[in-house]
Amino acid sequence: MMGQGAHAALALVLLLLLLWRQAAPIEVPQDPKILQDLKQPPTIVKQSVKDYIVDPRDNIIIECEAKGNPVPTFSWRRNGKFFNIGKDPRVTMRKRSGTLEIGFRSGGRPEDYEGEYQCFASNEFGVALSNKILLRVSKAPLWPKEVLEPVVVTEGSPLVLLCNPPPGLPPPFTFWMNNAMTPIPQDKRVSMGLNGDLYFSNVLAKDAHTDYSCNARFLFTHTIQQKNPFTLKVQPKEPYNDTSYNATDPYGGRRVAESTPTFLSPSGSESSKMVLRDEQLLLECIAAGLPTPTIKWFKKGGDLPGRKVKFENFNKTLKIVNVSEEDAGEYVCMANNQLGSIRHSIFVQVKAAPYWLDKPTNLVLAPDENGRLVCRANGNPKPNIQWLINGQPVDSSPPNLSRQVLGDTIIFRSVQMGSSAVYQCNASNQHGYLLANAFVSVLDMPPRMLGPKNQLIKVIENNRTFLDCPFFGSPLPELRWFKNGQGSGLDGGQYRVYINGTLEIKRARSEDEGTYTCVANSILGTAENQVRLEVKEQTRIVRAPERQSAIRGSTAHFDCKVKSDPSLSVTVTWTKDDKPLQLGWRLRKDDESLTIPNVNEGDEGMYTCTVKSEIDQDMASARLTVLEEASLNPSVSSALPPDRPEPPMDLDLSDPAARSVRLTWIPGNDNRSPITQFLVQFEEDHWEPGRWQNLSTYPGDLNSVILQLAPFVNYQFRVIAINSVGQSQPSRPSPRYKTSGAAPDAIPRGLRGWGSKKDDMEITWEPLLDLERNGPNLHYNVWWRLKDSGDEWSNVTTIGSKHVIHNTETYVPYEIKIQARNEFGAAPESNVVIGYSGEDKPTDAPTGLRVSKVESTTANIHWKPVALNSVQGEFKEYRLYYWRESSLVAGLVVSKEKKTKGFFSTVAEPSGILSDLVPYSKYKMFMVVANSRFESPPSNTVEFITKEGVPDAPKFFRINRRGFDTLQLEWGKPLEPNGILVGYLLKYQTVNGTRLGHPQFKNLLPNETEFTLRLPDRSVRYKFFLSARTQEGAGEVFADESPHFANEENFTDATGLAYIDQVDIATQGWFIGLMCAIALIILILLIVCFIKRSRGGKYPGGGCVTGFTKYLVRDKKDLPLDPVDQKDQDGSFDYHSDEDNKPLQGSQTSLDGNVKESDDSLVDYGEGGDGQFNEDGSFIGQYTVKKDKDETEGNESSEATSPVNAIYSLA
Repeated sequence: MMGQGAHAALALVLLLLLLWRQAAPIEVPQDPKILQDLKQPPTIVKQSVKDYIVDPRDNIIIECEAKGNPVPTFSWRRNGKFFNIGKDPRVTMRKRSGTLEIGFRSGGRPEDYEGEYQCFASNEFGVALSNKILLRVSKAPLWPKEVLEPVVVTEGSPLVLLCNPPPGLPPPFTFWMNNAMTPIPQDKRVSMGLNGDLYFSNVLAKDAHTDYSCNARFLFTHTIQQKNPFTLKVQPKEPYNDTSYNATDPYGGRRVAESTPTFLSPSGSESSKMVLRDEQLLLECIAAGLPTPTIKWFKKGGDLPGRKVKFENFNKTLKIVNVSEEDAGEYVCMANNQLGSIRHSIFVQVKAAPYWLDKPTNLVLAPDENGRLVCRANGNPKPNIQWLINGQPVDSSPPNLSRQVLGDTIIFRSVQMGSSAVYQCNASNQHGYLLANAFVSVLDMPPRMLGPKNQLIKVIENNRTFLDCPFFGSPLPELRWFKNGQGSGLDGGQYRVYINGTLEIKRARSEDEGTYTCVANSILGTAENQVRLEVKEQTRIVRAPERQSAIRGSTAHFDCKVKSDPSLSVTVTWTKDDKPLQLGWRLRKDDESLTIPNVNEGDEGMYTCTVKSEIDQDMASARLTVLEEASLNPSVSSALPPDRPEPPMDLDLSDPAARSVRLTWIPGNDNRSPITQFLVQFEEDHWEPGRWQNLSTYPGDLNSVILQLAPFVNYQFRVIAINSVGQSQPSRPSPRYKTSGAAPDAIPRGLRGWGSKKDDMEITWEPLLDLERNGPNLHYNVWWRLKDSGDEWSNVTTIGSKHVIHNTETYVPYEIKIQARNEFGAAPESNVVIGYSGEDKPTDAPTGLRVSKVESTTANIHWKPVALNSVQGEFKEYRLYYWRESSLVAGLVVSKEKKTKGFFSTVAEPSGILSDLVPYSKYKMFMVVANSRFESPPSNTVEFITKEGVPDAPKFFRINRRGFDTLQLEWGKPLEPNGILVGYLLKYQTVNGTRLGHPQFKNLLPNETEFTLRLPDRSVRYKFFLSARTQEGAGEVFADESPHFANEENFTDATGLAYIDQVDIATQGWFIGLMCAIALIILILLIVCFIKRSRGGKYPGGGCVTGFTKYLVRDKKDLPLDPVDQKDQDGSFDYHSDEDNKPLQGSQTSLDGNVKESDDSLVDYGEGGDGQFNEDGSFIGQYTVKKDKDETEGNESSEATSPVNAIYSLA
């Protein structure tokens, strides 16, 4: 039975968590357009205080203001009964308000209207209640008439003069005066107690007076009531000697019996005191004795709260403001003089009127939504929580199946129209009560746009941009963005849509310009708005002013050239030393520069050029230094440029203090550039001797500063001067100065507790810096205890930065605090932090893992949760391991790499969606529960198969031009078919600029990977769209355009790589025709040469061929001969020729030196049998012949008359 109860309680808690996570209250924007149409229950916005005391001389005003739509009506209850305002002529209610005014001009007593009032504000959607206002009339009663007998007391005895003021409302403020209206002097011996009585620790003869009068001042009536005066007679034990009286001997040399301390207030050895949380605690101890006792206060078991405690009335009163629970305990006051001491214990109890932990707030829901109201309060004793609806207890209201009250929480499920109401939560105990109104409004409102219509937004290129689209509706609409009215919604990539409707463009580019439409859609309708985005070029200074020095009387010139977006107007302004520059007859400014003629000392300073457009700005600065005129010495032709300053000199220390010292120095020469700053550095000889560190910087017009220092450091200082050129060399070090030690000021940072093992907890912190130690022997006090256990603190003292607690339970919370301490004292304690001991492996595995609603890329998963205590650590997530076991496409190899996805859920029936799955695949998965360090054993393994989906894009898509009128298309099968391919869909259409022709479609078989398209016109271009298809439809489209007609054509595959299709030039018709024409010309020329020779024509050396060859290679005839073209008679190569300036010879020399007549063989005129023609008709190699000096002259005439040479000469 116990086990079933525990499971039921756990199920209830998990159910509450589930409902809490589902609660999604709607936040109503404070937009006038929404609020004027929004129907809402009443809300109390102003009311009088709970304990309301009024002045009887004034009219009574009891405030009650409320808002709502429709405007609320008001009614009142007095002492729990309906208060009929209309029957009482003295009572009126303000218009459109519930505030009551009670007037007494026509008579009546304010006391007749005392009582408890409560305001009710109502409209058709509910009733809101005010607090119960207790109205009381201020009273200032007279002091009762009495005859006071003289008070006779022996000198040295204690005395109490009773005040007993009349019980006014509120209680009066009391004080003691004499007949001269002078306050009775009070001191350590004589003082007034908290109850108004006047206490004498011991009476002196000088206390004898006849006019001790107690006065009561009443705050509301501003009156003072005076009690009849006391007459005090003091009986001395010996005659009084006036001449011997002095401050150290108030008894005038007479012997007065001394006495040990006794308490006048409070009486006895102990007493008790109860105080409410957040109020003021006043403890009083007044002692009698001679000599006058001294009062000291202690708290047993701890120190007095130093920051909250104050001692008043000469240490007789202990005052603690803003009392909290930790201020409870035993307080001891001790009175002592030289004869002894006495103690009194006051046991303080801290109670608490109810105070809010979680105050209920208004809840706006759409129909069929879930929500909750929570009312959590604390107090001492613990308050009782009561729920009301429209002012009536929930228990007595009609049952509502959509509402369930669970203690301090009301759960709403599937609310419907008409169930709006105002709920009141009353938390009360014997010390007070809290009342809170929270309405539940069920609202249905079609989507509405709240921002301006058709807004124009201008942004700078490459900047992050936000387009706002505030909207509202109930139920909360779904918002989507579109660009230029197209697309399926903008989200992802460089776009991000926020929950409030704002669209973020991570980096605005020129192509992002356009009209963006935001559409809010719900079951009640649709609303939309448009934003026009213009992306502008950044405004920037491309030629900035530069630092310069100018001689007095010369001209200075600063550049400021700007580049900006042509559509934006820009303004250029100049400032000098951050003040507007007054442009007059002397200073001249144009669009790109500032000119300062006739420079003088007043022109020196920092000049800043600022260029602004309507959406951005840029600025640049440069300093102008004015130099003296060039020296009259002829050897000096120009002024020296500014330089770094000289180092400061004569460092001196003065005005030493515990944590400061004054440093004074003499600045060095500024070297023609004013000193702008001084940098003070320090070096200490204990922690990092020899290392100079920056301490502080000071303006350049100071040379004496007070340095703030750390305790217990042996300092020395140096100073560096800084001007516009740079830093000076450091000064010589100052004398050393050692500060005195002190307790640490700093609290160790980074305090945390964590477990490295399942049964320990490591407490770690960052040690104090060297300059934070403030003294020697630094160590740390560390305290810890189990959270909320109330145990005594355990502690340890260590010099390290870690302490390990062993033998802890697994993953339990601890309270931890730390304090630094050295020989001089302790630093403040740190705040309490919560740490946890170590984690262990979760013991239970999730069970019942299953899938449902398996689609092509998603699957819903469900599992049974584990008990949270079995996690044995911080619950992080349910971690799902899943992997693709295989593809249902035959032969497709897949990666079986495991992937993970985490689900954070503490509901009773958790579920989640697994996305990004590959269609048409077999998957396996299992689940574990994880804490921060470990995972549980795995759950059951589940297999499931995803449905068929649409395929990926083809692997590649190539477009090749195979001729003037043919395009060859080739593609590869998709890498992920995501199902059984049933074919390909090819769509193509002509492209003419931005116009597209009528689309044509071609369905292709799944085994086809190429397609040939005949072009009607080679100048026509096509755009192709290719996608693979399964039974689920067409997949991702691969789009490309056909290339322009050229010798090299490009295509692109799926990887984005470009390829080139080489076209063989030898197959082109135009090239074949050109070659044929050249061959025909060569043939005709050869025929002419042979005909001429056959007719007996003399052209030694083959002038025809030679002339033609010259025509073809005329630019090469002066080149040196190739080694293979010419040989000497001994067979060696001849690399030299003297033919450079001679005509070609028509014959060759025989081996025996005789001249041989030329034959008709062409071999004689070239390079032997090796002469060949290239494709362009020229010979291979250089043409050469053996020459004979005797024939050279005889051949000249024949060469000149050769027809071919004649043509050559004409060329």
